[in-house]
Amino acid sequence: MPDLGQDLTGCAELLRRGDPDRFRAAMAAPVTARRVLFPIYAFNVEVSRAPWMTQEALIAEMRLQWWRDALEEIAAGGKVRRHEVVTPLADVLDAQGAKLLDDLIVARGWDIYREPFEDDAHLTRYLEQTSGNLMLAAGRALGEVDEDVVLDAGYGTGVAAWLRAIPALEQAGRIPLLDGRPEGIRALAEDGLRRLTAARSQRHKIDAEARPAMLAAWQAGGILRRAAAHPALVVNGGLEPRPIRSALGLLMRSTTGRW
Repeated sequence: MPDLGQDLTGCAELLRRGDPDRFRAAMAAPVTARRVLFPIYAFNVEVSRAPWMTQEALIAEMRLQWWRDALEEIAAGGKVRRHEVVTPLADVLDAQGAKLLDDLIVARGWDIYREPFEDDAHLTRYLEQTSGNLMLAAGRALGEVDEDVVLDAGYGTGVAAWLRAIPALEQAGRIPLLDGRPEGIRALAEDGLRRLTAARSQRHKIDAEARPAMLAAWQAGGILRRAAAHPALVVNGGLEPRPIRSALGLLMRSTTGRW
């Protein structure tokens, strides 16, 4: 990996350990795009794991608030706290990008507690504001994008990741699904696939410079199709992609631009 500076190298290592799939997607991007993707994705690693690092809800809330305060500094455009992730993040985000990531943090508040989602709309909003906002913040930081297209792709990617995580979430005492029956799982997977397919039909609305942000969706279609066809795979953790097929799929999408 080319020398990206100490902070960016630290972000890359944090991403490699904490989110290997997005690390691989970022590594498939041009070096110039990695300088944007590494700090944004590293931020997501830090925020997504904060609620799980303690059993004390107040401490988890304080950790999330620390990141909200950092984003507020970035949005204000003034002095920003020195931090391995925050410092390079401030170089790539504008005020709107900071707002997208702040909404992501607010949505992550669900992870702290053990209550189920209120309804389908709540789960949809959670996935849109976590996976969707992350993809949109990354895409906007790279180039011109159609927000609806990115949010659809981000939602589909989020559903795929969520379904892969169901066994771990349930083991941790969470209630991740409103309807855990096969028909409920199938409906969620089909909804994610519908929106991902809609986004891919509008690829031309994403600038070439912003397309590396969309590579994070490279595995989502196959995962969603398997979940829709075989909902039992969700419960027993059988959705993990085959490594060789996954690697070839990422290579194809990164070289053709057809995310």
